[in-house]
Amino acid sequence: FEHALIQDYLVAMKAIGVDVVELGFRTTDQKGFKGACAYTTDSFVRTLEIPEGITFCVMINASEILVNSKYSEKILGILFPETAEISRVSLVRIACHTHEFMEALHAFKFLNSQGYRVAFNLMQVSECDSKELILLAKEAMKYPFDVLYFADSLGNMNSEKVQNVIELLRTHWNGALGIHAHDNIGLGLSNTLYALNKGVTWVDSTVSGMGRGAGNVKTELLAIEISQLRDSSCNMKPIMALIANSFKPMKEKYGWGTNPFYYLSGINSVHPTYVQEMMADSRYNEEDIIAVIEHLGREGGKKYSKNTLGEARNYYSENPLGNWSPVKLFKGKKVILIGSGPGVSIHKRAIESFIKDSKPLVMALNAQSVIDNDLIDVRIACHPVRLMTDCESLNQLSQPLITPASILPSNVLDFLSSIELLDYGMGIQNTNHIYNETHCILSNPLVISYALAVASSGKAKQLLLAGFDGYSTDDPRRLENDTIFEKHQSVASAVPIIAITPTLYHIESTSIYAL
Repeated sequence: FEHALIQDYLVAMKAIGVDVVELGFRTTDQKGFKGACAYTTDSFVRTLEIPEGITFCVMINASEILVNSKYSEKILGILFPETAEISRVSLVRIACHTHEFMEALHAFKFLNSQGYRVAFNLMQVSECDSKELILLAKEAMKYPFDVLYFADSLGNMNSEKVQNVIELLRTHWNGALGIHAHDNIGLGLSNTLYALNKGVTWVDSTVSGMGRGAGNVKTELLAIEISQLRDSSCNMKPIMALIANSFKPMKEKYGWGTNPFYYLSGINSVHPTYVQEMMADSRYNEEDIIAVIEHLGREGGKKYSKNTLGEARNYYSENPLGNWSPVKLFKGKKVILIGSGPGVSIHKRAIESFIKDSKPLVMALNAQSVIDNDLIDVRIACHPVRLMTDCESLNQLSQPLITPASILPSNVLDFLSSIELLDYGMGIQNTNHIYNETHCILSNPLVISYALAVASSGKAKQLLLAGFDGYSTDDPRRLENDTIFEKHQSVASAVPIIAITPTLYHIESTSIYAL
């Protein structure tokens, strides 16, 4: 953040009655470039003009001061070389997971001796059981710090869960309580106001909800509510100018704020960073993101791990392997590809009648189940996370599965161990599509691209598309799929394609009823 922006921010906070401004972090991490607010050093803070009545706060992660899970006063001393009497920072907030809390509490003694007020911020409390929260509250009473915060890190709490956490912490902790709410399911503000009504006295927010993923409670909204509770005036002009001039452009650039993906991650108790990372990766389309969230909801995604997401991101090879040729199965045949669009359900009877009469080779995307399973000859899928999501359904089906098995992670192959896998390789490069005998090179990882490559490499006579309805003209997936069809048709060995149910794509079409 530019210095001038921070000054405008402080003026706006003063105008709406904010008591404490958390300027940023303190960290010893020196890898890569980070702005001034990642370190919030005393020398930097002294360059700022502090409006009267505002307290400055910084946050540290408990993991920063725990070495091999043990508290390190040496590191804490490096982070806070000045006493509070000299520093312009008055409050230190320590963010910690519940398993870090007991050890992190030792930091209070040093910070208190240096004159700092101290707050502890318990993360992911919605995932703690009652006994754990009661034990933590009991331990907290041994250290007279200023405020115990609980954070709705996964953004999935409602008023009932908020009340439950407050009651559990109050079994022992009689000091001040605070709430840090995330907005994944749109309840950040209402949960905050509910907590205030139940005796919580510290609340926080960010301008325009700025924050990782779905973001936080919006300061501009909370300020209005607080001013009414205080029966005081609230000058909104500076903050609204700040939003219009600075935060609105930043939000458009960085894209924080709730959406259906964050909502889904919230109700599935999946860490929002998974959604944030996938939305920033063009290799994930909407269907992929939903599949990942559903899988992590079942397998456990409360704690973010780059390795976990990496299994779904880094499996494509620029030099693909493959040991199965589709020629024997496809050569000279008319093939019908069953998609997932509503056209399949609407015209189900006609499609099934055509299959019975004409006996084409029937290939279905993923675990599609609208068409009678006995009429499907083979299934096709290529996304590991989608495969894990569909594994239960696929294991109950009888067809062989065409998939780039050689590049799938071992855990995916374990899920599919009972299925006959036909290994047609796939690689991703920013290039035109290339169809080879046992593998293809594509510009995207979408299963429709993979299916077109398989049918073409297999020298199919014709590919009939059912259930490829298409998206509206303002939906970016419309252009994406039209581009896929264009790239396919530019390949010399491309199989001719024709849609037999209604489609919005720019491809040849006919009617299933005319066949």
